[in-house]
Amino acid sequence: MQTKIRSGAFLHIARLASAGLCIAIAASAGAQEAFIPREINSSTIPANGDVNPYGVAFVPRAFPTGGALAAGDVLVSNFNASSNIQGTGTSIVRLNPQGSLAPPGSAVTFFTSALPGLSTALGVLEGGFVLVGNVPTTDGTFATIGQGALQVIDRHGKLLHAWTDPVALDGPWDLAIDDHGSWASVFVSSVLNGNVSRLDIAVTSSGVTLLKKTIIASGYTHVPNAAAVVLGPTGLAFDAASNTLFVASTADNAIYAVGQASGRSGTAGKGELIFSNAHLRGPLALRFAPNGHLLTANGDAVNADPLHPSEIVEFTTSGQFVREYNVDSSEGGAFGIDAWDDGYAQFNFAVVDDVTNTLSVVRLSRHD
Repeated sequence: MQTKIRSGAFLHIARLASAGLCIAIAASAGAQEAFIPREINSSTIPANGDVNPYGVAFVPRAFPTGGALAAGDVLVSNFNASSNIQGTGTSIVRLNPQGSLAPPGSAVTFFTSALPGLSTALGVLEGGFVLVGNVPTTDGTFATIGQGALQVIDRHGKLLHAWTDPVALDGPWDLAIDDHGSWASVFVSSVLNGNVSRLDIAVTSSGVTLLKKTIIASGYTHVPNAAAVVLGPTGLAFDAASNTLFVASTADNAIYAVGQASGRSGTAGKGELIFSNAHLRGPLALRFAPNGHLLTANGDAVNADPLHPSEIVEFTTSGQFVREYNVDSSEGGAFGIDAWDDGYAQFNFAVVDDVTNTLSVVRLSRHD
């Protein structure tokens, strides 16, 4: 059994883990300020035994009712099948943070894909649709890796589209969404060619239409990796106020900023180097925190340090390090993260642990 204490802005979290099953720690609102945070920990393993959770995404508040999802739900995509072979997982699981926890093997399945190797490229459109990428293998090695696709799923769990492109979607590894309801820009990182693309889409109540694909950044290092299968550009976070897309380039061990992202008609190369710091150890997922800082998950494939394993790193958009904490006591546990400013005192931060196959969802303050 292990006990972990997290401190600071993304903190005060105590977690107990035993045999892959996390025990929930929760605090009910009272007249006085609570010391224990609102948090739940739940398994990400569904009935088919899929493991290795990658992508994490909150369902937004404006999401339409009448389907299998509700606002505030958290979705998780699994990269491995029950065999634990990388690039073979097919499930997206759903957790309602207000509902029951899921012991291993009982996570609720929202969608089962015919395309294996569901990646960190997981997002939800407020119009009622889920996006997920896949990067498949047949044996868990780079020798059998495939191009993959970006799938569009409705709120009932029905597949509508599987978009492919040898340049714009060459191994869709992560994504970020600039959502305007009836239209959106979806930024996608391609792990197999080192590109970042923008997909301009139209959204109606009945479906999603792909209007245009544009490569807006390129040149990020992309290489095979024995432990992680492949390393390349991963996490993306879009700042609408500055029209800037931030890119976590795992193999470069750095965070870049691509300006004029929503209207750019050509590539900006890697963009401007924002954060390259000893605290980075192969950054993967990238998200904005409610306080405006950036969060990235260290996958430990680059610059690994057993004394600082599986860390979530907090830093500013100008590249100033703020804080870090580890989600697991061994390396390789941190991968997908998501955060949202929900406007009320509910859960707003989610992170997976690849080692224990668990999801933690917690309410965090805007300030220390």
